[in-house]
Amino acid sequence: MTRATPERRGRRSRRGRRLRRPAWTATLTWKAALFITVMCCALAALLGALVHVSVTRQTVDQAREKALSKLEDVTEAYEAGEPTGRFGAVDPQGLPSELRALALRGQRGTVVSDVDGRPTMWAAGPADGRALAVRIDYTLSAQTIMGLDRAIVGSSALAIGATLLAGAFSVTRVTRRLHLTAQVARRISAGDLDARVNDPRTKDPSRCEDEVATVSGALDTMASTLQGKLLSEQRFTADVAHELRTPLTGLSAAAELLPPGRPSELVQDRVRRMRALTEDLLEISRLDAGRETVDLDIHELAPLTERVVRMARSTGSETDLLVVRGTSVETDKRRLERVLGNLITNAHKHGARPVVVSVDGPVVTVRDHGAGYPEYLLEHGPQRFRTESGGKGHGLGLTIAVGQAAVIGADLEFANVPGGGALARLTLPEYVHLADRPDAGPPAEPGTAVAPGTDMQHTESTDKRT
Repeated sequence: MTRATPERRGRRSRRGRRLRRPAWTATLTWKAALFITVMCCALAALLGALVHVSVTRQTVDQAREKALSKLEDVTEAYEAGEPTGRFGAVDPQGLPSELRALALRGQRGTVVSDVDGRPTMWAAGPADGRALAVRIDYTLSAQTIMGLDRAIVGSSALAIGATLLAGAFSVTRVTRRLHLTAQVARRISAGDLDARVNDPRTKDPSRCEDEVATVSGALDTMASTLQGKLLSEQRFTADVAHELRTPLTGLSAAAELLPPGRPSELVQDRVRRMRALTEDLLEISRLDAGRETVDLDIHELAPLTERVVRMARSTGSETDLLVVRGTSVETDKRRLERVLGNLITNAHKHGARPVVVSVDGPVVTVRDHGAGYPEYLLEHGPQRFRTESGGKGHGLGLTIAVGQAAVIGADLEFANVPGGGALARLTLPEYVHLADRPDAGPPAEPGTAVAPGTDMQHTESTDKRT
């Protein structure tokens, strides 16, 4: 048994890549254009063949009748001993051999052949054991057939082109509406529940709906229903949190008045958890409603992250900090601290030590060494009230972190490290001073800056672990 060499496998892979069709060949417009072209070509070929055969047969029959009629006249003149004329002769030179053989067998026939480069119709019959033949010019008939063929080809090409243009225009109108429907569906899946197709055919009852309008109307109805349900759930969450907030405040104050002891500690702990849950629900309801406003300012990312780490350590959550490169970011300090605090808390609650927070330019990563994030979180993101770590927590911490990151314009990603553990990566808009740019001109005035998101070139980096 022979084994495939690397070169052979490489050729196979390259051949497979070459045989892959372009993406545009899968579009509906391309398929419709190809179908229309093939059908038009087939129809044009069929009709052209029928017309060609019919006209050619008619033209040949007319020429044959004319040649046979002239042959009869020449035969009568030959039998009467009169001259046969210019185009009549016995065994003339150039007579086709098959027609000569037919005449010698006592039959009459006609054949078209070239004489001196001109198409000629021959007619021959028997005469005293020889072949008496006449010939007539077939040039005009041949030109008529050739002109007809050219006219068929030209008219077929024009008809195919016009049909293809009309079909492409019609199909493009349909595909444009389908693309609009798909675009609206993607906007809805991205969270824009106000997106609608608003096909005019679905708004006017007097107009008939086609299949695309039916799909568009169904999508709009689904989006409206989904939006109504989500708004109802958001209002319910906000109302429940607001209603619980007041009695929990009183319950917290009453718990502080209980005599010292284990029961009092349990009650106070449960009340604190209930108040924290209520505050999380209120925050989520505000994020869902999109009523959050940001207070952007320029902050050094490394000191701000170090402060969050110190706060985590003060609660007994031992956390390591690694600063690879510090930079300035434009962000909301309070919301950023909320995001980092939730990520660190989640790492300690659902992961395992050591928990390491790294700062590399505008990127902050939080890594633990536990079992990693569950598959549903990596695929669909955090989901409230869903957790797979023994029932600890409510799944709201990461949900709030994602929402607050979106508010401050940061990108929060979740992944599992191949060596084990979960990794959360937060990328913030970097703030770059003009004086720090290598291509900058004279030093800028104090406070002059470039818009967030511009890359900054650094001449040196720091690597600090605390």
